[in-house]
Amino acid sequence: MNSFWIILFHTYLNKLKSKSFIITTIITVVIVLALTNINNIIDMFDKNGGKDKVAVLDESGQLYEPFKKQVNTINKDINLTLYQGSEKEAEKAVEKGDFKGVIQLRYNNEKLPEATFKAMGIADSALFTDLQTGLQQLKTMLAASQINLAPAQLQKLYEPVSFEKFALEKNAKTEEELNQARGLVYVLLFIIYFSVIMYATMIAMEVATEKSSRVMEILISSVSPIKQMFAKIIGIGLLSLTQLAAFLIVGYISLTNNLESVKEGFFGVYGFSDIPIGTIVYAVIFFILGYFLYATLAAFLGSLVSRIEDVQQMITPMTFLVVGGFMIAMFGLGKPDAAFITITSYIPFFTPMIMFLRVGMLTLPAWEAILGIAILLATIIALAIFGARVYRGGVLMYGKSNSFKDIKKALQLTKNE
Repeated sequence: MNSFWIILFHTYLNKLKSKSFIITTIITVVIVLALTNINNIIDMFDKNGGKDKVAVLDESGQLYEPFKKQVNTINKDINLTLYQGSEKEAEKAVEKGDFKGVIQLRYNNEKLPEATFKAMGIADSALFTDLQTGLQQLKTMLAASQINLAPAQLQKLYEPVSFEKFALEKNAKTEEELNQARGLVYVLLFIIYFSVIMYATMIAMEVATEKSSRVMEILISSVSPIKQMFAKIIGIGLLSLTQLAAFLIVGYISLTNNLESVKEGFFGVYGFSDIPIGTIVYAVIFFILGYFLYATLAAFLGSLVSRIEDVQQMITPMTFLVVGGFMIAMFGLGKPDAAFITITSYIPFFTPMIMFLRVGMLTLPAWEAILGIAILLATIIALAIFGARVYRGGVLMYGKSNSFKDIKKALQLTKNE
């Protein structure tokens, strides 16, 4: 057992001190800081302080004030200015950068407002949509006054219809609980996805690197393949937890310092405050099992290649499985009770993401979640036994990789030992 811990801590510390790990961690922390400070960064580069200045040419002489009132209700960051010059002068002011655009207001034949908007480009759909919405609301008010509708009648006309939803299933989640669960599931799906992609690849690279240095021939003679394989898997698993903890701590502190709404608690703001403990427990279980499943697969795939350059090609099918599970889970966020989602949740390589999605979004009987966990455990054990045999023979194979044909060759080498 002593050799197991030696390999585990050697893998962990060696990777922790490596330049690639340190640089990757620093770059990712910088990205996390940038994303959590995105509003401040945008304002820093925006000479107008985040506000869009728009010139208004009011040909009617009556529409500017009510239009400005409607637009400010929709978006306070749009700064409308009544322009006293000609249309050509307003266009030149836009070209100089004094205004984001110019909008011309006028009455049509029915004495209702219409407009023309001009800007250097029309890619900013948000600004155009806000201006159009403001004008639409103004038109509705003027049209209502023309047909003598009182403000109370107009308000009643546009009042949202009452439409309540009730679940007949016993103990079904409420709308609020579903929104909370959806937020947690969304975050955890991304964590599982990126963790598997990053750290399973790292395991395969670690094995291939040791093979290329011929260190493996010494190790394999003194340490059993299962000990060696799982020592590396757990070592890099600890490394992943260290890196993820750093990202989460930095992100939390940055959000707390930059968003007033986060002062009440990050999880409260994003709907995570009342998540059941059971859902969080399932999230941890499926994350760990998903990691071990793909890490075991990556370890013996990495043992089949002799050059680091061949690693990516060998683990590409595994990557496709992870991407496939992630895409199915994204679809399942909108329809977690679909038959397709239910069936794929029992396919081992999709279970970590999709079964957790169902557990988080639906009220499932306990046996379904337990069955998913049992399928994962059985798959990991079977993969570990098979993988250890491939690993033992694969680490002694050198030369150009011939993809999955090498699995048979590795098994034959194991038998001959």
